[in-house]
Amino acid sequence: MSGYRGVSFWLDQLASTGRDDLAPRPPLDGDTTADVAIVGGGLTGLWTAWYLHQADPGLQIVVLEREIAGFGASGRNGGWCSALFPRSAESVAREHGRDAALALRAAMRDTVDEVGRAAAEAGVDCDYVKGGTVLYARSAVQERAAHDEVASSAEWGDAMTWRPARPGDAAGSAGVAWTPDCARVQPAALVRGLAAALEARGIRIAEHTPASSWDHGRVVTSRGPSRPARSSSRSRGTAHSSNRRSGGSCRSTRS
Repeated sequence: MSGYRGVSFWLDQLASTGRDDLAPRPPLDGDTTADVAIVGGGLTGLWTAWYLHQADPGLQIVVLEREIAGFGASGRNGGWCSALFPRSAESVAREHGRDAALALRAAMRDTVDEVGRAAAEAGVDCDYVKGGTVLYARSAVQERAAHDEVASSAEWGDAMTWRPARPGDAAGSAGVAWTPDCARVQPAALVRGLAAALEARGIRIAEHTPASSWDHGRVVTSRGPSRPARSSSRSRGTAHSSNRRSGGSCRSTRS
């Protein structure tokens, strides 16, 4: 059984239910040519690969991951996909302008729906359910803050509402602020499923391949010494990438 089960509840759940044995994919090995090399097999790296492939299915893409896809925060988080942001829209507007704040809020809301849509398109079963976020106010101070947030939310396009407490709510709550822009997910199922969907579309994911350094057009892994080369070299674990449209090349070499 994979030693990665103990990394998080979510990864253990995948393994214990037989949905994923968490077996590492083969590492970088031999000369590899690609248009794009992505460092990191978490959600940021894999979504980048997904949308690059959507934009141009002809791109040759390789993803380099130190452990296994979903080993980091992408496979061990709270399991919610939310438009909540740890900074108010007002503060964003003060620093970057109102249009930027409105665009940020719209992008945050749209992303919640896009994760569900893209996961369905990729055939990823990640237990996605969009049910919103409930915020309980259990003191006078929290209630005033909740009313203020609800009042200002419409200005930024957010559909936050308030209702008084009712039977079944948390004990001692004065009421509830609710926003529809949140979904629950099984995060390990999302990231591992996305990796499998990318592989099915011809994108290579090299696991157990940590990157030690990178520069324009080149990624060097820590699997051994490396040097730039346009042909097969004796270096081990090197990936070179550049824009194919400008006549560049992307090369990965490992002895």
